[in-house]
Amino acid sequence: MTLKTDRSLLSLKHFVLLILSGIFMQGTCRYSLKDVSIPPEIKTVRVFFIENKARYINPQLSPKLTDKLRQKIVNQTRLSQTNNDADYEISGYISDYSVNTSGISQQQVASNNLNVTVHIIFRNRQDEKKNFEADITRNFPFSASKSLSQAEAELNDQMITNLTDEIFNRIFSNW
Repeated sequence: MTLKTDRSLLSLKHFVLLILSGIFMQGTCRYSLKDVSIPPEIKTVRVFFIENKARYINPQLSPKLTDKLRQKIVNQTRLSQTNNDADYEISGYISDYSVNTSGISQQQVASNNLNVTVHIIFRNRQDEKKNFEADITRNFPFSASKSLSQAEAELNDQMITNLTDEIFNRIFSNW
């Protein structure tokens, strides 16, 4: 064999070794952030409408949050949605929807926070020791140069997604 052929074979061996190492590492180093744990006897879920009881009401927030939470549960768990008695019942209400100043620059307001708190009530009909109530609070910063309605239009999808994820994780994940 020539020197050029030896180098080609050596490069091919390194390449194959690299590929096999990658496959091995992928197979042994798996992890997931989606750690949904639902006992096998739990089959159904009912998500009640999340009411808006805050002093200021964003008319889009309650229906969109309720719908997004229902969709996420159906898409990411094996539970069936029902409008009758269910193994898991989820209800709640928006208890706070307010704005406060979060940053001042040169003695003027530079940024604000839109604060949203959702009070969640979780009932496990199979194991009442697992029942809980919790407040989920998220803050969404926005520029003080924007009006509240501009900030809401810009932040609405982010608010819905973040709150839905937080509620889902609080109910279904062991962390």
